[in-house]
Amino acid sequence: MTVPLVIVGCGGHGREILTIARAMDAGGDPPRWRPLGFVDDRPSEENLKRVQRLDLPWLGGIEWLRDARDGTHHVIGIGDPRIRRAVAQRVDRYGSPAASLVHPDATLGDDLRHGPGFVAFPGARVTTNVTLGRHVHLNQNCTVGHDCVLADHVSVNPLAAVSGDCQLDEGVLIGTTAAVLQGLRVGRDSTVGAGACVVRDVPPGLMVKGVPAR
Repeated sequence: MTVPLVIVGCGGHGREILTIARAMDAGGDPPRWRPLGFVDDRPSEENLKRVQRLDLPWLGGIEWLRDARDGTHHVIGIGDPRIRRAVAQRVDRYGSPAASLVHPDATLGDDLRHGPGFVAFPGARVTTNVTLGRHVHLNQNCTVGHDCVLADHVSVNPLAAVSGDCQLDEGVLIGTTAAVLQGLRVGRDSTVGAGACVVRDVPPGLMVKGVPAR
């Protein structure tokens, strides 16, 4: 059965997620997803032009989902974990189910468990016995090692490496090319800057950067 899909967010992250949905359905008969378009409260003129070039419409503000027909799923195409969490809380009230999308070039190991809204971009690599919460986004060519737990709304950006047995609490952002060494915990709503190397636990609500990360 083909499922209608709406992408929340006209920015680059949302448009990249459209390519994942299309890649999943390449050659599928029938396709799994039927993208209807994008919703966004304040899309820029430039992003509206970019959406047009992808042959999908801007449908209107996020409230469009409130009146969507039964069975229409959504995926939140917003890279910032805190904004994604706020949008998810809002969209949940409209009753639209969250879709999970995995690019065919992503690798997911055995005993991986994830919540709704999970997105794995091309080249993402996850090994074994990993637990992921709601609306977790694993960006291009990142890696997540064995026995990790990533809570709701975590983002692991391109080329970042999360070693085995790590815990990333809700709303954590791991920046591009950053590394988190084995067995560490990054607290709620903390950000690990691009290129940083985390060598000790990070308390909640901090921004750390550098090598070693401070």
